[in-house]
Amino acid sequence: MPWLTDQTDEKPARPILASAVRASLRTLEQIAPGHTVEVRVPPFAAVQCIPGPRHTRGTPPNVIETDPRTWLELATGLLTWTDGVESARVSASGTRADLSGLLPIVRNVGQ
Repeated sequence: MPWLTDQTDEKPARPILASAVRASLRTLEQIAPGHTVEVRVPPFAAVQCIPGPRHTRGTPPNVIETDPRTWLELATGLLTWTDGVESARVSASGTRADLSGLLPIVRNVGQ
């Protein structure tokens, strides 16, 4: 996706962006199955992952939220977890809301 690597200013079509976000979140679910952390990338998807106590009612205690571009940058390794959190591009609340050991989940972007 040239847009992520700043090779173009043209944002991908909404269906393509949605598909990329959903596919990468499904990959996260597969590599870290569980229900302890909710990862939200509005308006496209939210998943629960990370083994541990299951959350069933109300707002989850461990929530990560970010925009689609930031999520895809994290998923592809173009942005580190630490830089995303420190720059406030990623909101992470809760003691288990840390994906640093799982990212990137997609490799070889732009190669």
